[in-house]
Amino acid sequence: MADERVRPISPLRKALIRPELGAICGTILVFVFFFAIARNSGMFAPEGVMNWGVVAAQFAVIAVGACLLMIAGEFDLSVGSMIGFSGIIIALLSVTWQYPVWVAILAAFAIALAIGALNGYLVIRTGLPSFIVTLAFLYILRGLTIFISITTTRQTIIGGVREVAAGDPLAWLFGGKVLGALFVWLADMGLIGKFVAGPRAGQPVVDGIPILIIWALVLVAFGHILLTRTRFGNWIFASGGDAQAARYVGVPVDRVKILMFMFSAFCATVFATCQVMEFGSAAADRGLLKEFEAIISVVIGGALLTGGYGSVIGAALGALIFGVVQQGLFFAGVESSLFRVFLGAILLMAVILNTYIRRMITGER
Repeated sequence: MADERVRPISPLRKALIRPELGAICGTILVFVFFFAIARNSGMFAPEGVMNWGVVAAQFAVIAVGACLLMIAGEFDLSVGSMIGFSGIIIALLSVTWQYPVWVAILAAFAIALAIGALNGYLVIRTGLPSFIVTLAFLYILRGLTIFISITTTRQTIIGGVREVAAGDPLAWLFGGKVLGALFVWLADMGLIGKFVAGPRAGQPVVDGIPILIIWALVLVAFGHILLTRTRFGNWIFASGGDAQAARYVGVPVDRVKILMFMFSAFCATVFATCQVMEFGSAAADRGLLKEFEAIISVVIGGALLTGGYGSVIGAALGALIFGVVQQGLFFAGVESSLFRVFLGAILLMAVILNTYIRRMITGER
């Protein structure tokens, strides 16, 4: 029987107040737009799909961490610097100091998680806005990355990671591609093309799915299940919606927020490790502005800047929009500087739609 104390909500209204609504509409519009202007450019051929799929996966990996943290009511502006810092740590330990790559990777994750915990601890104990604390760590980590790299190797780019990672028991989780045999079969069946000249003649134009895409899918699935199917997910929403009220009903708000800072650092380190394994090198300037790209993806995906509302699926769709627009302009032959114009327009529309949804939920005018 229906509870008379609960106001009935129509299915249409339930659909309209979903966080993913704006991202779903935006995704459809973006694909329709680029299909209309770039369908003959190869953008929707297998190699084109893999091109913008990898870019979208990059955004998705860091957007998952940013999404959960923003729903918990906090921001992490140190994500970009964490990417560069973690990459340099892996390269220094494995190439310069000749530790096994698996040791370097585990050390990078341990240090990143410790820094994430420190971010959260400082925010909780000092009462300072997370914007200020993580902005400080943005500069601290970037400066440390450059300082450590120059003082140990006298350069800001450290190569040779691919060579030392060959045969490592952990490196394969972050580098290379999977399902290569499947794509060879698809090429033999004529479903995808093959190279007709050069050293790769006869090989499929798409030879596997980059492991970064697998990481993106795993993190999105994990974040969605955590947020919507667990008690901890309810704690995340409660911590960002009204932290004091959440404390009154027994939610460990401080612990939730610290763990979300740690998860944000974890996602940044996953991105950094995959990038190092892909390029075979680390650079001190990598990850520049990635923190803002992650936040933009989350906002496009329907999360409110005030916390307590959002969706990991929406953030993933925001990352997909980001990746498709960035690469779609290239395929369409449009001046690359217009990417920021498109992104700004999409972000503005997303914020307006999110504000409208919030007013529908709260009844504000």
